[in-house]
Amino acid sequence: MQRLLLISNRLPITVEKKKGTLSYTKSVGGLATGLDSFYRSYNCSWIGWPGTYSERFNENDTQQITESLLDQKCSPVFLSKNDIDNYYYGFSNRTIWPLFHYFPLYAVYQKEHWKSYVEVNKKFRDAVLGIYEKNDFIWIHDYQLMLLPNLIREHIPDANIGFFLHIPFPSMEIFRLIPWRKELLAGMLGADLIGFHTYDYIRHFLNSIRRLLGIEHKLSQIIYQNRIIRTDVFPMGIEYEHFANIKNIPDLNKEEKHIKKSIGNRKIILSIDRLDYTKGILQRLEAFDWLLDKNPQLKGKVTMVLVEVPSRTGVDSYRMLKKRSDELIGRINGKHGTIEWAPILNFYRVLPFKTLAAFYHLADVAVITPLRDGMNLVAKEYVAAKGDNNGVLVLSEMAGAAREMAEAIIVNPNSIEDIANAIKEALEMDPQEQISRIKNMQNRLKRYDVNRWAHDFMLRLKQIEHSREMLKSKILSSEERNTLELNYADSRKNLFLLDYDGTLVPFSRKPRHAVPDDDLIQLLNDLCADPRNTVAIISGRDCESLQKWFGDLELNIFAEHGVWFKEKRQDWRTLEPQQKEWKDEVRPILEMYVDRTPGSFLEEKEYSFSWHYRNSDPELALIRVRELKDTLIHLTTNLNLGVMDGNEVLEIKNAGINKGAAAKALLFKEKWDFVLAAGDDITDEDLFTSLPDTTYSIKIGLSPSSARYSIESINDFRNLLSSLSLNRTEITAF
Repeated sequence: MQRLLLISNRLPITVEKKKGTLSYTKSVGGLATGLDSFYRSYNCSWIGWPGTYSERFNENDTQQITESLLDQKCSPVFLSKNDIDNYYYGFSNRTIWPLFHYFPLYAVYQKEHWKSYVEVNKKFRDAVLGIYEKNDFIWIHDYQLMLLPNLIREHIPDANIGFFLHIPFPSMEIFRLIPWRKELLAGMLGADLIGFHTYDYIRHFLNSIRRLLGIEHKLSQIIYQNRIIRTDVFPMGIEYEHFANIKNIPDLNKEEKHIKKSIGNRKIILSIDRLDYTKGILQRLEAFDWLLDKNPQLKGKVTMVLVEVPSRTGVDSYRMLKKRSDELIGRINGKHGTIEWAPILNFYRVLPFKTLAAFYHLADVAVITPLRDGMNLVAKEYVAAKGDNNGVLVLSEMAGAAREMAEAIIVNPNSIEDIANAIKEALEMDPQEQISRIKNMQNRLKRYDVNRWAHDFMLRLKQIEHSREMLKSKILSSEERNTLELNYADSRKNLFLLDYDGTLVPFSRKPRHAVPDDDLIQLLNDLCADPRNTVAIISGRDCESLQKWFGDLELNIFAEHGVWFKEKRQDWRTLEPQQKEWKDEVRPILEMYVDRTPGSFLEEKEYSFSWHYRNSDPELALIRVRELKDTLIHLTTNLNLGVMDGNEVLEIKNAGINKGAAAKALLFKEKWDFVLAAGDDITDEDLFTSLPDTTYSIKIGLSPSSARYSIESINDFRNLLSSLSLNRTEITAF
């Protein structure tokens, strides 16, 4: 079994030093708890911070800790107090956390915090490099380590890297507020697989890379730096059986009796969360206050058990939240309470699991209403722990768990009245309906528990590894290149069919700027100088540009994907009779879309139109492309036109015009001993599929293609052509 390096901010084991003695305890936290059984059952090594500042350890401590944790399949990253203050409490929890949870007013942007975030991510990288072995899988977790995938990729280009974000990914308009937004995106793009809890988060991420980095995607798949990156939804589960079997906990009945004795014969409304401003605790309390105001008959008959788990007490906004929560609890208890009854019982601490299990089992209603939450496992724990008991879950629509738990009463967490009415509905719900709803959710949670979640992610990562190996197998190897060069040297009639943009020169987002450089002109001249060679460029560009750049060369040139043909210094001609009367009917439609899509422009050629949208808002452009295709569909049928998708361009021309059809004008003109064709995008696939199997068809870049071979970059391809030109070879560029 291949080994997995599991990397998170915290290890599942906390190391402390008290009175000179090192102690090791199990860490408390969602990820450490959730993945505990998985990592112990897997061939795995967990890398993370052991929970204590490095200043508290001497050199001998550090060595002893490293050796002791190794026995637990853990590898420590030692962090100083300054690291934690700036990287964790600073950038992670004062910048990323509030913004990703839609609290921009809480966010701070301090360069010192960012520098520390970068440095700590590098420390984690070094820890990975220190134990990495070939073929290891690497699974990086959460927002504290968003730079780590690419930092590792820079040192291990072929590493199998997965990244999972456990918090929401915000809309692009929120995410773009971070000054270092591009660096964070580039960091995540170092992974092969990027996982999120819900599709909404994927959509926001893909929108951000499109609009901030100009990187497109197709069906949640990204082509970036000659790699295929996939994004996918993996809704994290819980260790279901652990909670479903709480009835087997020793003395659970005793604990429940103690709770019942304290609360009396009253309905229990359970609220349990970390004390965090994203959890909607204040709104929940106000809703309970409103409920008692509007339903005085409930006074003395219900008790809210509010469990606030201390969190990030060193951050000012959290201390202020605690103060406001205490004040609100005091006001509600003072307003509604009696000598015999306190409406709210508040626990500001981590409850022992036995006590927590008892509350889960007894609670008539659980109110989990975060203002924004990546998933929220507490909601799942409550449902699993109910067993055969009845109970109702009131859940925020802003929690990722709401996508899976439709049987809960789903509420808007910002609506005090909505929450209050939901609690009242829950208290009055028929017991049989409660059990039915709970059972449906339990069945779903049981099927997709935390182990299934982890294995699902790993299976997807392995599938991506296989896909990557399939793509790499098409890379033109040194042996295949030698064979190509020998075949070329032995042949007497050679044909080169070459694309221009993205094949001979880099693709430019400013289409008028991709002027051929002097080295390329010289390279083409050298190829054309060999009398054995026929070289053709087949491009989507217009005749004027290609004539200006290459008109003086001994080249065959196809313009507008084959509408126009120029055979070596001769005049331009059309390969087939072309119609252009249709343009007057189509032009007003295209001009309207230019006006409605800022940044787009219309390029009119003699027999075709190209609507360019690469400088437009990507989301709007995507909508407009669909609209335009729908608008043109009846015209293209009646007027015998074709609509072709290009690289951020939509082309309208006479039907049957494509690079494959153009190539046939030369391909079947003579019997060729050697044919080489190269291209980089979807418009070149028509060419590749039209060629004989013996052709050296080459895709520039590593992405799925009909071409026989691939080459990683334009420079690599030009180097190949240069080596051929040294043998006085001719190239046909398209």
